Amino acid sequence: MTPAIKVLLADDQALLRSAFRVLVDSEPDMRVVGEAADGAQAVQVARAERPDVVLMDIRMPGTDGLTATRMISADPELADVRVVMLTTFEVDEYVVQSLRAGASGFLGKGAEPDELLNAIRIAAGGEALLSPAATKGLIATFLAQGGSGAEDGPGAAAYSERLAALTTREREVLVLVAGGLSNDEIAERLVVSPLTVKTHVNRAMAKLGARDRAQLVVIAYESGLVRPRVE
Repeated sequence: MTPAIKVLLADDQALLRSAFRVLVDSEPDMRVVGEAADGAQAVQVARAERPDVVLMDIRMPGTDGLTATRMISADPELADVRVVMLTTFEVDEYVVQSLRAGASGFLGKGAEPDELLNAIRIAAGGEALLSPAATKGLIATFLAQGGSGAEDGPGAAAYSERLAALTTREREVLVLVAGGLSNDEIAERLVVSPLTVKTHVNRAMAKLGARDRAQLVVIAYESGLVRPRVE
């Protein structure tokens, strides 16, 4: 029997945490292992409980979700913890910063129950919670506002050596991942099996030091490998 997905709820609204707890605990394949009212507490509970997924509100008093996500991502002992950011707005200026900090994706607080549960399962499986539209829109907006990504910028310099280690096919797959395509969609595009695509994705993640697909998307844009289209 597959172990239940361990979930940590981090939100300053107790009522919302309670609602999430009831929803999560009602599922046979997941359970809530802790709650936190701010970012500092979220990091503390994460270190104690080792959850598979943290539902993290971006805006909390004291230590916010962005800072907490960065702290979790920087802790080697929490390398397997996936963070899903909760935001009131679908497009939030902090979302891309969250991805850069190590989050696996984001979800609107107004999402349907099934969407929330599916998000937890996707994150636990190592996938990115980014639709093609969200991927292109959020990253492009961030870069247009002055984010790195120019060929001569710090992003390109930081990743040039690691990008050079990618094979031609790994680089090709990385570009398609950055476009928001799933493994199945990439497989169809390249006329290969989804398992082959997954292998290329995993190798690209290892060579680039990415925690998951969301980090691959950020790296693809920040390195200048993929440029946002100017509408």
